[in-house]
Amino acid sequence: MKDSTYFIILSILDKFLWRGSLINGENLPKEGPAVFVCNHLATQGPIGTMCSIHMRFYPWIIADMVDKELAPDFLRIDFVEPSLRLHPPLSGVIAKLISIISVPMLTSIGCVAINQKQYTDLQNSLHESTHLLKQGRFVLIFPEDSLAELEPQTEMRPFLKGFTRLGEIYYKDTGKILSFYPVAIHQSKKVVVGEPVYFNPSNPPPLERYRLKDLLEEAVTDMYLEMEKGVESSRSHCLG
Repeated sequence: MKDSTYFIILSILDKFLWRGSLINGENLPKEGPAVFVCNHLATQGPIGTMCSIHMRFYPWIIADMVDKELAPDFLRIDFVEPSLRLHPPLSGVIAKLISIISVPMLTSIGCVAINQKQYTDLQNSLHESTHLLKQGRFVLIFPEDSLAELEPQTEMRPFLKGFTRLGEIYYKDTGKILSFYPVAIHQSKKVVVGEPVYFNPSNPPPLERYRLKDLLEEAVTDMYLEMEKGVESSRSHCLG
């Protein structure tokens, strides 16, 4: 998909579905490559982040969502029934209709399919992402562990660390340091960009993976809580 088509699609989604705002846009890099790491916020995270940050992203996505056979059932369970509050058999029909549009669109956007249960597939995804990074592209990742408990205050799950290996692979292939940008998205439709965290090749790989994961997860959590505090303060002021 051409960049112009990509931004036209996002402008339509922004107008009709999102209409959010970007905070700390000055932290955005002038050029790539870079990895952006964001909380998922149910179904809002990917759309809201891509609409708010006007950069061409190549997002990681669950492999089922770009598989025309598996996408209908995934959409039914993950989106149609919980978000639209529909029930079978109608939920299955709606999910199938959505998948007819969503699968080719997500594929054309250049999403990187992720199947974290299969090590070989994850390896392929990491190398596909590194190929994009070597072209100066921006990769967008939502690394929450879908099997972990949801933290009620932040509506986040703990981060998985597999994505941090992009720093290792990119450095090994290019000898250059990769930057990771924390991004927090809030129910108030605000998106905040934090200062970058840089891969450190001097650290042993296992230690560096945990360091990057922890720093990025902490940054995203802190930015989310800061936005939550601001929303609560506004509510208190209005009530007062």
